[in-house]
Amino acid sequence: MKRMLYLSCLSCLVCLVCLLPACSGGALPEGTRSLHGPDLRPDYAGCVLPPNIAPPGFSFTKPETEGYALLEGGGKSLKVKAGKGRFRIPAAAWKELLQGARGKDVSVSVWARRRGEGWVSYAPFLFHVAEEPIDPWVAYRLIEPGYELWNRMGLYQRNLENYTETPIIENKMTGKNCMNCHSFRMQDPASMLFHLRATYPATLVVNGQKIEKLNTQTPHTISALVYPSWHPSGRFVAFSVNQTKQAWHHNDPNRVEVFDEASDVVVYDLERHEIITTPSLFSAGAFETFPTFSPDGKRLYFCSAPAQPMPQSFREVRYSLCSLAFDPLSGVFGSEVDTLWQASAGGRSASFPRVSPDGKFLLYTLSGYGNFSIWHKDADLQLMDLSSGANLAADALNSEEVDSYHSWSSNSRWVIFSSRRLDGLYTRLFIAYIDREGKASKPFVLPQKDTDFYHRFMKSYNIPEFITGKVTVSARRLALKARNDPGINPTFSLR
Repeated sequence: MKRMLYLSCLSCLVCLVCLLPACSGGALPEGTRSLHGPDLRPDYAGCVLPPNIAPPGFSFTKPETEGYALLEGGGKSLKVKAGKGRFRIPAAAWKELLQGARGKDVSVSVWARRRGEGWVSYAPFLFHVAEEPIDPWVAYRLIEPGYELWNRMGLYQRNLENYTETPIIENKMTGKNCMNCHSFRMQDPASMLFHLRATYPATLVVNGQKIEKLNTQTPHTISALVYPSWHPSGRFVAFSVNQTKQAWHHNDPNRVEVFDEASDVVVYDLERHEIITTPSLFSAGAFETFPTFSPDGKRLYFCSAPAQPMPQSFREVRYSLCSLAFDPLSGVFGSEVDTLWQASAGGRSASFPRVSPDGKFLLYTLSGYGNFSIWHKDADLQLMDLSSGANLAADALNSEEVDSYHSWSSNSRWVIFSSRRLDGLYTRLFIAYIDREGKASKPFVLPQKDTDFYHRFMKSYNIPEFITGKVTVSARRLALKARNDPGINPTFSLR
């Protein structure tokens, strides 16, 4: 026992000694001045950061053996010493710096010395600290990068104010099945749903402490319910139903091709356990998919393309952005479809429309064809001003690689999206600030405590969704509901 206590104390002392140099005083080295900024990863130069984000560690891209960084803003300063070329900012000091610099720029000056060389003083760079905070949690799925096969899979949540990641549920509890399409009502962690496929196929819906299991395949629909969007009232959820197939290219920049042979849009009434739809959303002559409700619940946005023979015409399918009125009191749809963006005029294809909670902007993905843009290298994000219908400049968000699935924060100032820009293979999460006029800022990768995390982590992040708090429903309760409950069979109504 004494030996264990001694080792514990020694460990604490070692940790304390390691932390002290991070904020120690003393003069910084002079060094040869460089007109260029330092080569660091991740890159935060020119980004806008939330005032409540976890400390963003960074490191030299070359194996410098020594380094210092001086962060200054809002009357505060913070000096950090690099250990083996890596800068790790103490959480308490970082939080104090952010609070002082809220709404202001922070200047970062870096000094480096490689073995056998003198010190170099690099030109400082800036990042800005926003006034508006980010939602403190994000939920996502972790999966192998190919999306075709899996063994271990799960839905997870990460606290953005620190580095805590916890599972919502993992498929080791439900027969190693596929689980996907998690969705939240207005970023509320207490109102969520997700699908289970293969073993225990169903949709699990969580409302507070109530969990329902839905058997959503009906004789009238071509599949079980797929891509969801909650109505803000919590009574309805819009879904697509899709006959989806996969194919693999022998020689093409887009490794995997995912396409629909047919698809429709429906709305599920959680109170009546009824699937409702209308001919404008349920037509054999068109592929309708990716529904999303407006924040006031009075309009349903979706993507639509003229039906084509598949798979031979997969490159000819291009989706337009459309919308249809919806009356949440009566559950009645409007009679006229409005086209916001016409694929035939733009020559590209739209997917994943998402409206900002303030109702001002619509963020969507554009690619050359089809709707499964997470495998299309030309996929970019596009921002629309809903009051004018004009597309706004969103180049700051995009890269040469895939930039795709996205969601909004509850205050409409932040977006999080999946991108393959780091290596072309794995999707990682990037966060960007959108100001009140719709101007997008340079994105930054989801911060990790270990700056080499993304070079070792062999899972892709999938379907990032902001949430305002932690999901607290028990994974065990979810698994027991999936395994033991016979489920609810909904009715169907074409209106």
